[in-house]
Amino acid sequence: MTEGTTDATTDDTAPAKAEAVAPRPPLLKRLVRSRVARAVSAAGLVGVLLGAGTVAWSTDTLPLLSPDPCWDTFDDALATRVFGDRKTVAETQRLQMDPRGRAASYGQCRITGYQEGKKERAVRQLTVRVHRPAGYGERINGVWPSEFLEADMVPLGAGLPGMVSPTRAWLALPESCTGQPDILSNSTVVDLAMGDAGDSGMAPEYDRKDRAALSEAVVAVTNGVLRELGCSGAYSAPAPDELAALVGWQDAKPDALCGIEGLTVPAAYSHALRRERVGEGGGAARTCEAGGTYPPGDLRLMTVVDPGLARIHVRDATFGGTRLSAAKGGPSGFGTVDVTRGVYVAQCQTGDVTFLVEKVKSVSSEKGKGPNLIRALLPKYVEAEAERIGCGPIRLKLPEVLE
Repeated sequence: MTEGTTDATTDDTAPAKAEAVAPRPPLLKRLVRSRVARAVSAAGLVGVLLGAGTVAWSTDTLPLLSPDPCWDTFDDALATRVFGDRKTVAETQRLQMDPRGRAASYGQCRITGYQEGKKERAVRQLTVRVHRPAGYGERINGVWPSEFLEADMVPLGAGLPGMVSPTRAWLALPESCTGQPDILSNSTVVDLAMGDAGDSGMAPEYDRKDRAALSEAVVAVTNGVLRELGCSGAYSAPAPDELAALVGWQDAKPDALCGIEGLTVPAAYSHALRRERVGEGGGAARTCEAGGTYPPGDLRLMTVVDPGLARIHVRDATFGGTRLSAAKGGPSGFGTVDVTRGVYVAQCQTGDVTFLVEKVKSVSSEKGKGPNLIRALLPKYVEAEAERIGCGPIRLKLPEVLE
């Protein structure tokens, strides 16, 4: 859980603090109330109805199957906030542990919104996953940090261990429910993806609405997952109106890249890194993206302070390139550097913290000259960020480049 936040869950072992989880409505009411379509067999539904003491007159007039989609969490009101007044179709998997390994998956749910007219077409789709995200270099979910820790993600607030943007949201499940991750894995999260992650920033009025809807949805779905997994407690409702301001693009300062005084862009790259988007602090991660053309996310600088997610880059920190020497005079740590990425994991007082400088795309220098960008930025970035979060001092010594 992120440093400085409190556990936003309530536990039924402490009635004075517990947030009551609303009981499910009667079976018949759940069978008929939802406008969300589900694919079911007529025979199976007849059995449910007969078991409830209800007579189905014909198979072509059967009510829609309930409970609500995504483990009985996406009721009509929530579906309307996310999809508007559109017809929606849902597909939900039963939650169960996948035994494949550390990048474990419990299951997923998908809801598609359709625009009705002469020709019905899908116009919006929300995908929900319950899993332990893997870091870079892994075969499964290797892009999770680049989508769910982007610079436009802001903390959910109210002590909730998660973040949200206009297109993405995630919330970590309590370790009391899913168990503590080992040294090579991360916290189990419920994440929501809607559309292309690069679409945010195009229309602020829609971004605010979508972000507020996703913040409500991720908490509602996570509470449903907790119930489905048999875990006690529930997360408190979010406050969408209190989310931080939208994160937009702005001109970069060559001598203070990402707002960090002294983090100077080498002159040969100043034209290529003239725009930046700097994420909010106070959440699980602070990310900055910089570049020259729109969208200019060519370079990413990321500090992951949540110990439950800091191992998201552990493979690259171990095997990603030339090993970095442990910093002297500060917390112990390890990392690697190559021509496209530098990663350092420091064992701070609050737990592991990961620092990353990465070229997402090619960043060209003038006339093809200039120092290696990663090597030029990594030591100062780690030093400044370690000081900002109170983990330091960290002074990295880069290995010599073999000619």
